[in-house]
Amino acid sequence: MKKDIILAGVGGQGILSIAATIGLAALKKNLNIKQAEVHGMSQRGGEVVSHLRISDSQIFSDLITKGQADMILSLEPLETLRYLPYLHESGWIISNSEPYTNIPNYPDLELVYNEIRKYKNHVLINADEIAKKLNAPLSANMVLIGAAAHYLGFEQQEIEDAIREQFSKKGDDIVNINIKAFREGLAFAKEYTKA
Repeated sequence: MKKDIILAGVGGQGILSIAATIGLAALKKNLNIKQAEVHGMSQRGGEVVSHLRISDSQIFSDLITKGQADMILSLEPLETLRYLPYLHESGWIISNSEPYTNIPNYPDLELVYNEIRKYKNHVLINADEIAKKLNAPLSANMVLIGAAAHYLGFEQQEIEDAIREQFSKKGDDIVNINIKAFREGLAFAKEYTKA
């Protein structure tokens, strides 16, 4: 197994929690992991990106080269576009459709969506809206993991166990709502890819 994943978004969206959750699932399978992240401006709504590399063999670099990512997992649609050059031709885009509008000249959303839709392997999901319907707006990142789950190479139970471990110190209610958010994303992606 080998998965090279670009995680993208803006500060405060939970990118690093996504990396930690997927990383925990990988460790439980005795896989090798390397991760690099950039989050210097994250407190001001700046970009956050993490390169997450998972493999059953040795990993020599923590950075993913352009054209080699198996997945772009993004909580912000414009940030998805920023990292398209990293995506392998058979890779997957799993992107939140809800923008984080922190610039005055944010592009027309339909133009952004159209660029994402040009890629056959994509799931465009309003993770924010799904999380809000669950009364858990901070769980949009777990909705996104759910939408990506089928393409990550883990069983549903393996990711749910990682979510339990990741959030166990915050109590059962937080664990349960994050698992529910994950399952909602999983169900959405199954329907989306049928269309």
